[in-house]
Amino acid sequence: MRPTDRRVLVFAKAPRPGAVKTRLVPVLGAEGAAALQARLLKHTLKTAARAALGPLELHGDPADDDFLRYCARHFGAELVAQRGDDLGARMHRAFEQALTRASLVVLVGSDCPALTAKHLRLAAHALAEGHDAVFVPTEDGGYALIGLTRSDPRLFRDMPWSSPDVMAETRRRVRELAWRAVELETLWDVDRPADYERLATSGLLAVGARRTS
Repeated sequence: MRPTDRRVLVFAKAPRPGAVKTRLVPVLGAEGAAALQARLLKHTLKTAARAALGPLELHGDPADDDFLRYCARHFGAELVAQRGDDLGARMHRAFEQALTRASLVVLVGSDCPALTAKHLRLAAHALAEGHDAVFVPTEDGGYALIGLTRSDPRLFRDMPWSSPDVMAETRRRVRELAWRAVELETLWDVDRPADYERLATSGLLAVGARRTS
């Protein structure tokens, strides 16, 4: 399989204070939470570039953000605007478009610093070997990575995003679609104060100081 037969999509919000990592604002403050979002995104893009699977796309919200433009240039990614009424619609649209240019597509968020280039390569390998879908579940009940060789709106429509039921509901829908799917190891992401404490001691990413007031 040629590298152009594969694409990696990174979904991310622009690191704007008050708009990202809101559950960490009591710990870090709005500015600190935004700075953490920026570091997580750069870490994710570095990981995706290191995987060297093929063209890299940064799907930004909003895509006209200066930091996202910088990241796209720095990591050699195509900057794409997220479009759709909710996260599910945006993900489905992104897969639909990417699958017109590649036979397999891997999509990740920017909240999981434990995700490595090896995970991305394993996901691509599973799809190349004939699976319709591949996932990296997270401990909070969601997933950090989804890879597809086909897309169907039923996989994303009316999903209880940001809840502990996302992965369980996704499994149910995959069974209904009669798709061949595989899950890689379960990882953890960074959303809550306890996750931040885990990140601070993990050595995966340099983090800033807590808010002192």
